[in-house]
Amino acid sequence: MERRIHLYVSRKNLLTWLMALCLVGSAVARIVIPCVKGTWDSLEVWSQIVLPVAAALLYVLITLISGKELFYKTAIPMWMMAAYYALRPHNFITNGFVLSLFIIALVFFCMIYTAITCGKIKQFWLLLPLLAAPIAALLYYEHSAQMGFLDLLPDLLFFGGCMVLVFAIRMHPIGEYHPTWGDRTDGRRIRTLPPMSQVSPYIMVTRNTSTNFFSDAFEITHVERYIRQKRREGLTSFGLTHVLLACYVRTVAKYPGLNRFLSGQKVYSRGNDIQYCMTIKKEMKAESPDTIVKVHLTPYDTAEDVYNKLNAAIEKEKSSAALDSNFDNTAGLLTLIPGVLLKFTVWLLRTLDYFGLLPAFLLEVSPFHGSLFFTSMGSLGIPPIYHHLYDFGNLPVFGAFGCKRRALEVQEDGTVVQRKYLDVKFTLDERIVDGFYYAAFFKQYKRYLQHLEILDFPPEEVVSDID
Repeated sequence: MERRIHLYVSRKNLLTWLMALCLVGSAVARIVIPCVKGTWDSLEVWSQIVLPVAAALLYVLITLISGKELFYKTAIPMWMMAAYYALRPHNFITNGFVLSLFIIALVFFCMIYTAITCGKIKQFWLLLPLLAAPIAALLYYEHSAQMGFLDLLPDLLFFGGCMVLVFAIRMHPIGEYHPTWGDRTDGRRIRTLPPMSQVSPYIMVTRNTSTNFFSDAFEITHVERYIRQKRREGLTSFGLTHVLLACYVRTVAKYPGLNRFLSGQKVYSRGNDIQYCMTIKKEMKAESPDTIVKVHLTPYDTAEDVYNKLNAAIEKEKSSAALDSNFDNTAGLLTLIPGVLLKFTVWLLRTLDYFGLLPAFLLEVSPFHGSLFFTSMGSLGIPPIYHHLYDFGNLPVFGAFGCKRRALEVQEDGTVVQRKYLDVKFTLDERIVDGFYYAAFFKQYKRYLQHLEILDFPPEEVVSDID
């Protein structure tokens, strides 16, 4: 993992609430004091009252609601405060050159604050002198401009509250993953890719024009024995899908690059969250509606874990009324939008997704966002197909397997034996890993299929993806 520190604050710390009290007091003072003095024009109201009030309240909300994981986002209200000072009428600073230096100092202040809170600068105690600097400047400004202390009270409360919060800041243990700038809700950005891997997404822009196709046939005599064994142990509906999926999950534990995805021309890792999607029918009838199941698996899952999680999700959907899953409800809402506006809505969703701003609840119900889509063509009685990837979303792998087939093979001694095979096909986004990595992954995948007993126990080691 990236060797940067991750800061956090806790709501259980009294200093956090003291900071909140100071910043709320700052926001109230900014509203009350101008109202006492008289009316301002609309530009001054927005730049000198609304902007700093919003910054103070946003700082409080980020700290109290998301301080455990997203404390680094307090840099946003700090930049808002810098904009407030840049737009502030400067009666004391009349020289254009000095004003330019002042604005440069504001930018430098915010950059240092951002670097400290996101962990790039590891000495977070530097926030104390950093936040003390504007307080000293404000007091000097009050003395030089002969202003009243009341005029500077909101600013002093803001920076004073932030200084108090410094004593409540703690560090997460080194090595743990915690989000930072550039990460998404559904994954962390990989920043140490080779240059070619970082450039190629800008050259191969769409997912369907960046795909590789892989096919293989697995000998499944021992797989069927394993399935019968599991059914005798009480997993009554254990089948090929569970075996293939459990092997995939176990291989990801060794080759985590297959749990990456590409979004906004950047490569991200889902870490230990393997999101498996599949289409199911309520009933095996042509007129029966389809729905989508999304299951969250981990590299630590055994075959029984995969069985329990997948079957629970399928049974939940099949036992419910038709077309009432979260996916179906979301799709149903979209159908209410007129065609022209629906096209704009999809464009808006795509744009939000590009910048990592799509709400988490939409990512959860979307079948286009996940680690793997795996489907059984055998249940339909046809061979496997190369299914296209979706240009919307970030799904990087689509697998399909077909009907079992028998083949006669001649042995070295001249005898003929009958073996049973399963054909599989995968469509893969080549931008998440290179061809050598894919080859190593599927070689290991095939080895696990030959030694299914290891799926009965969690892996001894789960490899973490690169930084």
